[in-house]
Amino acid sequence: MDIKMLRTAVCLALALSGLCVGDGILPPGPLSGAVADKVKFTTTLTPPESPFLSVSWSFKGLNIITSTSTNITGPGHANRISLDRATGALELRNLVLEDSGEYTVTIIPDKVLQKQGTTILNVYALITGAIIRSPAAVLIEDKSSTNLSCDASGSISTRVWTKDNQPLHPSGRVTFSMDNKTVFLHPVHSSNHGTYQCRVSNPVSTMTVAHDLTVNFGPHNISIAGPAAAALGQRVTLECTADSVPPANFSWMLNGNHTNVNDSMYIIERLEAENVGNYTCTVTNMVTMMENSTVLNLRASCCAPRWSFVLLFISTLILRGLM
Repeated sequence: MDIKMLRTAVCLALALSGLCVGDGILPPGPLSGAVADKVKFTTTLTPPESPFLSVSWSFKGLNIITSTSTNITGPGHANRISLDRATGALELRNLVLEDSGEYTVTIIPDKVLQKQGTTILNVYALITGAIIRSPAAVLIEDKSSTNLSCDASGSISTRVWTKDNQPLHPSGRVTFSMDNKTVFLHPVHSSNHGTYQCRVSNPVSTMTVAHDLTVNFGPHNISIAGPAAAALGQRVTLECTADSVPPANFSWMLNGNHTNVNDSMYIIERLEAENVGNYTCTVTNMVTMMENSTVLNLRASCCAPRWSFVLLFISTLILRGLM
């Protein structure tokens, strides 16, 4: 037996007894890999002047490859590995989920102590087919409850929920399942109306899916935009607005009498004395069956010149055939 073979045999025997261990030679882990992809375990070593006597890789204590003067490859790794004999780096291809676990490299240099390193590899299936599911139901504010469930194929490490591109946090009406898979809304509120996004991810892939949730509510915040006073003869526009899903229906009354206007806009082409008074806008949501009203008092302005009122009065009499 020559001196190199003797040294190798001695150091291998010492390695088995734990007496021939040098510094860790693998970068900090863990490493991440995708199913069907590849990963490379690099070492911190540079090629020595004299080749290593032995490079050995093991997985969960079982041999992957031991390279001395010949290579001994473990079962299940043939045609899946490449060994860089100069640095001890190992490439593992065609990854499967079962490749997840602890990997150990043991290197016996020429004339120095054995070096060893250990790292962890986590293999993940790529995420595909992300979807948000929610029960099909007509949701009415303060009367209905619902949930949204986020799922996907692949290895899911995290789920992150947002609403209208803002983080979704737990509240009095919003709760999450322990695994963050499901959001519970109980009962629904107008603020729950909008677009929900779920980002599903793992260290090698991510996917975001969106779902529009309709909460029927209102009418709320009813108001009439328009002047409180206007000069006779002036064109006046009143606009009624309300927060409502679905969009509400509008109707108008003047001084308690119904008009033929059923729109959010009430237009008076030419203000006359008979157009002055209380305008009531009634807003109805045909899904929630809620109805609310608001009133605007429109007065005749006294800022117009007196002669304009006289002319307006005369022209009105002429139109009515009283002169």
